[in-house]
Amino acid sequence: MQSVRSLAVVGTMALAFGIASLDAHAAGALAGTDIESTAEVTYTVGAVNASATSNTVTVRVAEILNVVVTVQTPTVAVSPGDTAREIVCLITNTGNGPETFRLVTDNAVGGDEFDPAIASPSIYFDTDASGDLSAADTPYVAGGNDPVLPPDGSVTVLVVNDIPGTVVDGNRGFARLTADARTGSGAPGTAFVNAGVGGTEAVVGLTGAAASGQAQYLVTSLTVNAVKSQVIVDQFGGSRPLPGARINYTIVVSATGAGGTASTVLTDRIPANTSFVPGSLRLNTSALSDSADADAGEFTTTPDARVRVTLGALTQASGNQTIEFAVLIN
Repeated sequence: MQSVRSLAVVGTMALAFGIASLDAHAAGALAGTDIESTAEVTYTVGAVNASATSNTVTVRVAEILNVVVTVQTPTVAVSPGDTAREIVCLITNTGNGPETFRLVTDNAVGGDEFDPAIASPSIYFDTDASGDLSAADTPYVAGGNDPVLPPDGSVTVLVVNDIPGTVVDGNRGFARLTADARTGSGAPGTAFVNAGVGGTEAVVGLTGAAASGQAQYLVTSLTVNAVKSQVIVDQFGGSRPLPGARINYTIVVSATGAGGTASTVLTDRIPANTSFVPGSLRLNTSALSDSADADAGEFTTTPDARVRVTLGALTQASGNQTIEFAVLIN
């Protein structure tokens, strides 16, 4: 059990609360934390200095139930009859205690031109962190493997739908994912007695302990594709993936079909256990600088290490756009 203890003495009190602030989380102090406070009195009788302490009062921090759903792919381009098209969502526990969340999809949103058909299964955990649906991803089963998230913890899920064959260019279909706390949800301030960490109250926070994220499928005959390849060069002149070996990546982006994009940006995360090779970024064989400046490329470490190349408006006539960069295996 965690505890924070303070003495009501000028200077000491400020220090105690300063230390406590280091434990701040999305919704403040962790649920179940004991906050203890004892006052101290110093006094003088004649020439003698003395002190006395009060009794200690304790309060245990209750649990706040909060959640946020962030859509990572707000618009997904699709074609008539597409199957298993995914929307990527990030679910984050912004409460101050571990919580289990239920996930529900809803495609009858209104305001669009068609309802995407919910696939079965309709939700997957992005187990391999690839950002798209693959054989390694785990289907979500309501009540069976609901995500349990610590404070500030998050999980990426894929909402999967099929596209009707009758849609036409320009049609939009909305899809929504809702996550709510299994402990309870409702109006902010609603309390669930003894349902929180360590038997504390669980209190619904400002999010209502439920949140939704909505994305759209946009039907377009224009398709943008990216094909990635790699070549390994080790320090002994071979092609073995040894520590210190270089991996040269090539990504070819192309647009096919009618129309064009308003803008196109390629983003590629630097893989774990590798380091970006400075000066290796290129677009169509032309070198790009690593910093954010007038050219189309940059290497950034925020929010994570990645390269980013702005390709602008693309049509089929634009032809292949070839991006190259390299990493070293740590």
